[in-house]
Amino acid sequence: MLCRDLGWVEPGAAFVALAGEVPLVFLDSAATGDARARVSYIGLEPYAVLDLARADELPGWLASARPEDDACPPDWPFAFKGGAMGWLGYGAGLTQAGIESRHAPIPGLPEGWFGMFDLVLGFDHAARRLCVLAGDRPGQGAQARIAALAARLRQPAALPPGPKPDWQEETPRAAYEARVERVRAYIGAGDVFQANFTARFTAALPPGFSPAAYYAALRRRSPAPFAAFIQTGAGAALCSASPERFLSVNRSGAVETRPIKGTARREACPREDARAAASLRDDPKERAENLMITDLLRNDLGQLCEIGSVQVPELFAVESFAQAHHLVSAVTGQLRPGVGAADLLLACSPGGSITGAPKHRAMQIIDELEAGARGAYCGALAWIGLDGAMDSAIIIRTAVATPECLYAQAGGGITWDSDPASEYEEMMLKLSPLIAHG
Repeated sequence: MLCRDLGWVEPGAAFVALAGEVPLVFLDSAATGDARARVSYIGLEPYAVLDLARADELPGWLASARPEDDACPPDWPFAFKGGAMGWLGYGAGLTQAGIESRHAPIPGLPEGWFGMFDLVLGFDHAARRLCVLAGDRPGQGAQARIAALAARLRQPAALPPGPKPDWQEETPRAAYEARVERVRAYIGAGDVFQANFTARFTAALPPGFSPAAYYAALRRRSPAPFAAFIQTGAGAALCSASPERFLSVNRSGAVETRPIKGTARREACPREDARAAASLRDDPKERAENLMITDLLRNDLGQLCEIGSVQVPELFAVESFAQAHHLVSAVTGQLRPGVGAADLLLACSPGGSITGAPKHRAMQIIDELEAGARGAYCGALAWIGLDGAMDSAIIIRTAVATPECLYAQAGGGITWDSDPASEYEEMMLKLSPLIAHG
């Protein structure tokens, strides 16, 4: 593979120039002034593609689909060295847990999708450095692929706004609040300590709707450090403004996960906004909820990490985003020899912050009470490098397009102290950037 520096292009502008490419993955650290949002990637022209029918297909496919030209040059300055980029859906995690959903799968949406990319743009936001990584292909060498990509970036491009979807609420407010009470009844009966209950909005796909234009508008409204746009080429697209890292693994097997649990609305007045953040940090309910999920993830990592390596270096930190403050903790560990990043992703999916505790029973209750399949929502976006490193995010604050429909979903962790009316308001706060505009 070859690495070349190109003249700086803002990631959003590069995305607009390349949005017609199919498949396309844009892992977009869109939040500005945020230390978590330093690097973005665009992957094009995948060497191989996997439409997941079962989650356990992923490790074998990663091994078999490596490009022939797979040696990353030493001057490539980014953590992702070429490899797989894509998503694993929530349903794949249900299968891993041995839970059979009562819901039919979302039509036109696979259990997950990955491309194996040897043509990658890397954006270092702080250094304003843009590099391209390319491998040789039969009939087209790496140098020619780089030149063609550079030429496309120089072409004028625009994404005109598309039609506004007619969003419909599947679980109206009264029904949502009643189901929150049913979760609380399960908690009172001792089934679970917490369960993450969500609601879904749907819309028929309007004629002329552009997922890329929708995503461009979403990233302006709700810039997030783990945002993403994935266009599979089979009529499915993900448009995500996720604020939550799931699992990161470096090439030496060091693991970090950063669960979010706890939300407070941003305020226009700086003094009131600071007060809201401090109140969130000190709220006993939110801290208890966060601690439960942190303990759950300690247990998940402990399945595959070396004994004694799992630690909690950060607990109850407040991180601030466009619409909300969140309570975030960090859990770290060291993978055991012979365990790969994909093994960890499968073992920990779906993430504890969007299931509950105990995890297995919470997932059963979620399936009973929610109105439809989650599909990609609450799964994981990920890159898995050829060197074994990985970074991933929880698929929240996300709209999914299929050939016929749009889906947007949000919710929150329900505990015994939850107020159904407040839980509905929190769900709508999280959903608002997704349904505000087409």
